Amino acid sequence: MNNKIEGIIHRPFAPPIGKYELSKKSIEYINKYVDDTKKDKKQLNEKNHGEQLAGEITYEILLSEDFNYYKDLIQELAKFVHNYIKSTIDKEITKFNVKEGWVVCQYENDYNPIHWHSGHISGVAYLKVPENFGDSLKKENRNGRIAFIHGSRQFLSKSSIEFTPSVGDLYLFPSYLMHSVYPFKSNQERRSFAFNAHVDDEMVYKI
Repeated sequence: MNNKIEGIIHRPFAPPIGKYELSKKSIEYINKYVDDTKKDKKQLNEKNHGEQLAGEITYEILLSEDFNYYKDLIQELAKFVHNYIKSTIDKEITKFNVKEGWVVCQYENDYNPIHWHSGHISGVAYLKVPENFGDSLKKENRNGRIAFIHGSRQFLSKSSIEFTPSVGDLYLFPSYLMHSVYPFKSNQERRSFAFNAHVDDEMVYKI
């Protein structure tokens, strides 16, 4: 894996949003794990994480201990989070602990209402997206987008920003940042991997 980290920090309002690219290897391993889980109804029921989450989503599958690529995935995420924190506040993290990771299998009319996460840092990476998200009645088509919301709209200050997902896109953000996912119109799956993580407590609470 290329150790060079390249990314963009979007900061349209106070909380920064980092955009990176998840490796193709990680995408392939997670997708295989989810596809295999979906074939086994017992496994699918055992790993269904939807009751603990906010979304009106068909399947939300917890990545459990039998995911044999988990340690490699965590190491990759740690590099991105390290870069995100360093680029934002010029501090080096010494701790990175993923509390939980899960995969969101979203289909037509599924959606995520406005919500926030636990932990310090959260992330979402896109594993599959439909060829298109369907037509809109409006000039600006928001179908399938993720929206981040903070504060209130003021002169020269936005209160929200939206991104249309592409496979490989990885967004990092502080866990308290409110966000939502719009429904879409397609018979294809919109699949993403999400996680919550802790970093150094003293860094979070002494900024």
